[in-house]
Amino acid sequence: MSEFPTYDELLVRPFFFCGIGGSGMLPLAQILAGRGASVSGSDRSNDQGRTPEKFAALKAQGFTLFPQDGSGITSKDQILVASAAVEETVPEMVRAKELGCLKLTRAELNSILFNTSGAGIAIAGTSGKSTVTGMLGWIMQYAGREPTIMNGAVMKNFVTPDRPIASAVVGSRSIFVSEVDESDGSIALYRPAVGVLLNVSLDHKSMDELRQLFADYLGRSRLAAINADDAEALALLPNAKEVVTFGIEQPKAQIGIVPGSIANGPVRQAATVIDRHDGSEHALVLGMPGRHNLSNALAAIAGAACAGVPVSVAVEALASFAGLARRFDIVGTSPGGISVIDDFGHNPEKCAATLRTLKASPDRVIAFFQPHGYGPLRQMGHELAATFACELGADDITIMCDPVYFGGTVDRSEGTERIIAMIAEAGGKAEYIPSREDCGDRIVELAQPGDRIVVMGARDDTLTGFAKSILDRLA
Repeated sequence: MSEFPTYDELLVRPFFFCGIGGSGMLPLAQILAGRGASVSGSDRSNDQGRTPEKFAALKAQGFTLFPQDGSGITSKDQILVASAAVEETVPEMVRAKELGCLKLTRAELNSILFNTSGAGIAIAGTSGKSTVTGMLGWIMQYAGREPTIMNGAVMKNFVTPDRPIASAVVGSRSIFVSEVDESDGSIALYRPAVGVLLNVSLDHKSMDELRQLFADYLGRSRLAAINADDAEALALLPNAKEVVTFGIEQPKAQIGIVPGSIANGPVRQAATVIDRHDGSEHALVLGMPGRHNLSNALAAIAGAACAGVPVSVAVEALASFAGLARRFDIVGTSPGGISVIDDFGHNPEKCAATLRTLKASPDRVIAFFQPHGYGPLRQMGHELAATFACELGADDITIMCDPVYFGGTVDRSEGTERIIAMIAEAGGKAEYIPSREDCGDRIVELAQPGDRIVVMGARDDTLTGFAKSILDRLA
């Protein structure tokens, strides 16, 4: 970390965020502004007129927004923050290089804030990070610990009229709760006081690369909370120093569930949590369905226990956890009884968790999926196809459009048609419709009373508006 500025050196310099509206960039901008830094930025989505309500909210919070033409970079003292994926030809990158500005990636900046806090609590894994970060952050807030929280999703408990995009909470410097990302390898930058590991499954990297990244992460954590139900995560336990295990199925997990105590509902669930350190049992009520969310709750409880919060307090806090935007977010139900759900599912494990939750009820599912890029489609296409083919039944249908593409030089030679063909080969029912708008027409045409329509995808904030438009048309 020696090549990076110190915390105090950072806060006296102005920041410019290239892509300030991004899910990983916006919370960091909010944290810096909340700590007194001068923050401005640009975003291609703002220039293109997408999600205008988001950028209006940013302006209302005091952020100065520039066109993405380099005009916002005016001084060598500015620190340019950009995702590692931003191309060097973007005008801000060109101008910053000309002036000799310091450039930091999103992960580099977040790791400085994290590592210089009193205690950094990290949440890692290929699925569930944002939900557990929100849960753990809410537990720490409920316990009076005044955490700073860095999340990639809007946390409903912290939304206010003047802060509708609550993907960050600016608390004290003593506790910093953050999800940490393995997809770009930046997880290696973090030195956690508490490191939570949820799962290890195929996403942006090979399994061998992921195993090494997560093993090293556990080795750097002073305390670790590991999911005993996930074989890959549990296999990395020897790399950790001190461990608290959690799990639904494993009878030896230190934070677990009393067998037979789970009560499932379509929008909530209940179970009895057991702390096997002392044998105490605690009644958990969770306002979100799905076994994966019960596992997420155990992860948050275990992570909080590592940070000194009693299990009883953590369980009590989760009863009032309101969830996250775009995480099995029920947009509404039409007069004909057709429900529309907005969900962030974009890799095989996330999509499978959402589809399993839906299939816990007998009604038909219409699953719309917008791939979050051409690269990810190549990386995990077979696994995605298998997920939709296997998790959905004979009456259900998958509808997919072209992948997200907002410009750039990515190879677009291999698209959604290949995935649809693989779903069909595996016995699933799927349709490829290139335009998302045309997909909406098809979904409305197909919908029948009792259906549940789920809109899935990532890297595109307009998906929520798309889900709402379907509900409006059904009404």
